[in-house]
Amino acid sequence: MTAAAATAADAAAPDRKAGPMDHLRPALAEAVAIPVTPFDAAGGIDEDAYRALLRRLLDGGVRTVTPNGNTGEYYSLGPGERRRVTELTVAEVRGEAAVIVGVGHDLPTAVEAARHAGEAGAEMVMVHQPVHPYVSQSGWVDYHRAVAEAVPALGVVPYIRSDRLDGARLARLGELCPNVVGVKYSVPDAARFAAFARDAGRERFAWVAGLAELYAPAYWACGATGFTSGLVNVAPKVSLAMLEALRAADYPSAMRVWEQIRPFEELRAADASADNVSVVKEALAALGLARRDVRPPGRLLPGPVRERVAEIVRGWGI
Repeated sequence: MTAAAATAADAAAPDRKAGPMDHLRPALAEAVAIPVTPFDAAGGIDEDAYRALLRRLLDGGVRTVTPNGNTGEYYSLGPGERRRVTELTVAEVRGEAAVIVGVGHDLPTAVEAARHAGEAGAEMVMVHQPVHPYVSQSGWVDYHRAVAEAVPALGVVPYIRSDRLDGARLARLGELCPNVVGVKYSVPDAARFAAFARDAGRERFAWVAGLAELYAPAYWACGATGFTSGLVNVAPKVSLAMLEALRAADYPSAMRVWEQIRPFEELRAADASADNVSVVKEALAALGLARRDVRPPGRLLPGPVRERVAEIVRGWGI
């Protein structure tokens, strides 16, 4: 990891006591790429295209990747496909970046996937928000504790999307599991994030703004030192320009990037993010880098939206 990343990770908590997973914290103080999973004409994973897209990210300066994230259509992949994506990622990265594998579903599946991630060579796992109609706060702790205790040598990063979880529960998880090193926080409310981080222990965890570049400046001001990105699949230099501006506390420059990407990100966020992945894949198709195909419940974009995506990407001069 870069010296700048390490500085950013530590700056928010200069008096924090050292922890057993501190060597992993710099990887979370990055533009954390969530790679797409390209599909071939038959509907399967296009492995060559996937590795080529990863190589483009790495050559573009990305230093942390999360295979099997939502931009990778995690919930549309089968168990074998998710394992294969993990293996392809580790094989292509070969130590050039940190690998944080997305895991989730029922608890046995999450534990099995976390163990496989470690065996494949990943450094961390990101635990997707439990998808269940009845999620209690204490059950949330139990779920994540079971995953973390199954892989004590890996860093664990909960992915928090619910505003019903309070910071005290995360603090308890941190007490029980020293390998819970960071948090991907994706509730779209900067004030709630600031309060949550302080209730959980701002210094205890590395905080990642999980709603990408449009939320990164506000969340950075509240304690995040990294952000996730799907946009980075399309324009690595743009995402990294946002990161460098935030590290330098150059908020005018960060907001210029914000204005540049706003139309693209608003297309992704429209209709409760229905086309979130479709917009990214359409941009990659416009660049000739991958097919535009997505799996249900995603959809191909209608013609006018396709044209708008291509227009935006042309304006970036990629």
